[in-house]
Amino acid sequence: MERPAQRDQRQRDQRAKLLHRVLVCAAAVPVTLLAAGCSSDSGSGDGGGKDSAASASASASASASATVQAAAYRQLPQPCAVLSKKTLEDLVPEAGKSGKEGTSQDTSTRGSCSWSSLDNNGVKGSQFRWLNVSLLRFESDVTRGEGDELAHEYYAKQVQDAQAVEGAKNVKSEPVTGAGDEATAVRYDLKKKEGAFKQQTVVARVENVVVTLDYNGAGLAGDKTPDADDLAKAAQKAAKEAVAAVSAANGDGGADSAPSGSASASASKRASASPSKSASASASESAKKS
Repeated sequence: MERPAQRDQRQRDQRAKLLHRVLVCAAAVPVTLLAAGCSSDSGSGDGGGKDSAASASASASASASATVQAAAYRQLPQPCAVLSKKTLEDLVPEAGKSGKEGTSQDTSTRGSCSWSSLDNNGVKGSQFRWLNVSLLRFESDVTRGEGDELAHEYYAKQVQDAQAVEGAKNVKSEPVTGAGDEATAVRYDLKKKEGAFKQQTVVARVENVVVTLDYNGAGLAGDKTPDADDLAKAAQKAAKEAVAAVSAANGDGGADSAPSGSASASASKRASASPSKSASASASESAKKS
């Protein structure tokens, strides 16, 4: 039989061992946590810190690059008032005092006006003229780009569309000077049931606004076909006047429709991609096919 003294000694030894285990475990926990903490601090203070700094720098750069320059022009003129009375009398003499304004949900970004003229010469036939001016303004947008760049893209598309009209014959294109930052005139013949029409389309961009002027004429009921060169000159003159009206509406002066400094820089960057040259090449090719 185990003596009481021996039993007490054995119990004391067991308690001592148990206490030692508890102390060892308790001491091990902070060391583990400390090791984990050091590992984490090492990452954030060394490589992690650099990563965070790089990430912050990248975010700042992205934020800076996401900022676009505000569009130069903030409004459009009243579309039916972009041409003078004298110009309207020359292009559409029988149109009357006012044109027909197109509907627009936002007149600060989009507008149009059209005039039609029929000079009836009785048994000799009649002379028909139709004129339309469309204005489209682009705002700068972080996701889409700067207003003048967006306007340039639309301008190029308008020129291409004018060159590709179904049924058009003898298509010719030429650059137009003095009509904003870039401008192209497209002309062609179009046969309709009413008669042979001479179509003139002038597309011009000034800053972030695109002006598209369509002008056509025809001799109906046996009257003579109008001279295409005369129509072209009249259309280009009217387009320059419309561009000047856009500039004037934005405090840029009315008579001078030359490009501004910022616009000149933008136009220079795009000189190699200007649709005027490609328009001429495309038109020449179309004329050969016709």
